[in-house]
Amino acid sequence: MGMPNRDEVNGKYEAVIGAVKEKVGHLIDDKNMERQGAAERDAGDARQQVGKVKRKVGEAIEDVGKFVRK
Repeated sequence: MGMPNRDEVNGKYEAVIGAVKEKVGHLIDDKNMERQGAAERDAGDARQQVGKVKRKVGEAIEDVGKFVRK
């Protein structure tokens, strides 16, 4: 497994921030903050998944390149 790329790292950060907002919104009974946090968490999760796909595609291309050079 390769190093996480920028999308994975930023997505994880966004997901954590969103989850915190969601929990704080729940604790203080602020439905708007709770919904906003959930949306940010979901967006962060999606960005993280896009980053994983990019990394996997890059790794597959590298593997093909190694195979072709043999």
